[in-house]
Amino acid sequence: MVSDTPSLATPDLGRLQRDFEALSGFREPGLPGWTRRVFSEADGAARAWLADAFAQAGLRVSVDAAGNLIGDLDGQSSGPAIVTGSHTDTVAGGGRFDGIVGVLAAIEMVRVMRAAGVSLRSPLRIVDFLGEEPNEFGLSCVGSRAVAGALHPEHLRLRNASGASLAEALARVGNGGDPASARWRSDDVAAFVELHVEQGPRLAEEGVPLAVVSAIAGIHRVGVTFTGQPDHAGTTPMARRHDALCAAAEAILAIEAIAGDEAVATTGRLQLEPGATNVVPGMVRIWAEFRSPSERWLDGLEERVADAVARAAGRRGVSVSIEWFSAVAPVPTHPLVRKAARRAIHGLGHASLELYSGAGHDAAHMAVLAPMGMLFVPSIGGRSHCPEEETHLTDVVTGVEALAATVLELDRQLAPAQP
Repeated sequence: MVSDTPSLATPDLGRLQRDFEALSGFREPGLPGWTRRVFSEADGAARAWLADAFAQAGLRVSVDAAGNLIGDLDGQSSGPAIVTGSHTDTVAGGGRFDGIVGVLAAIEMVRVMRAAGVSLRSPLRIVDFLGEEPNEFGLSCVGSRAVAGALHPEHLRLRNASGASLAEALARVGNGGDPASARWRSDDVAAFVELHVEQGPRLAEEGVPLAVVSAIAGIHRVGVTFTGQPDHAGTTPMARRHDALCAAAEAILAIEAIAGDEAVATTGRLQLEPGATNVVPGMVRIWAEFRSPSERWLDGLEERVADAVARAAGRRGVSVSIEWFSAVAPVPTHPLVRKAARRAIHGLGHASLELYSGAGHDAAHMAVLAPMGMLFVPSIGGRSHCPEEETHLTDVVTGVEALAATVLELDRQLAPAQP
């Protein structure tokens, strides 16, 4: 059967439940949630189990020099592959669904396709990308960076607290080759689509089973230092104080207000000196980030932040300095993949929303190689990166159906017709 007239069985709920139970059993002892950080013993054991699951589903299994676990399925042609997948590492204290849904759903998709005798024209590739979450080397999306050609020599020289380099860690989990060899050419990939949990509340609150992702938010991070004057807390009149913490507090509220309706803003770290209850704070550093899908909104951010913190500092008579640490641009999803996903979801009879992702994803790096898109399934209560992260497995079943239908639609559009 060719892919433009598919008839697929319903994904097996019991089989998916067994997969989630098996994979979540690989966790680091003594830590909360389902902790499975990249390069840990638990992560290695989980990926060995996953490699076997790939093989049992009929995929040709390999591991590249950057540690990506890859499963290939030949198509009727030898052209570029349609690629899907995500990651199976977690943050410390993380849950059972972030990233994991995209990998286990891809395996289940292959099973139902093969059971129905559906043969894609395009090759199909499933990837468990190594180390999407932040890690002990301070670098996220390790595997997808490598595939996209964005894992640079300076990254490989990064060291953890024990002094080991990222290059040494990759040598343990990869195929032993040069991590640069993991890079794919753009003509290797026809399209990339990633299924993921929303990690936010919209779908669950509105009772909608799926979302088509419009963009992955850009992230700008800043550090601000306020330098005031430490003084005795009991003898210095309020009108004569130069309180760095009060200035920082005003700035934090201003940063929150800057977000408005087009972004989110978070001040997540604060350091103050001297840090005594009987001393007026003389120095405070804050670290904040802004996330938005709008490049236009982010373009004017530095000036708005500078104005806000200068006003807060000026009212307290303290000095201020600003350092921008990073500025990652938003990554829009490709119209071709969005259109294919919407058509696929409509064909299944499901409602959907269009949402942007405020979280980072491997998909952002894949966008440099080929048309990229994402699908979301609901997160109960919008919870993620915590033990309470939860998604109904019935929603995962719907996600498998939508992923499969999107892949089939992309195959119909992108693959060369057979003579």
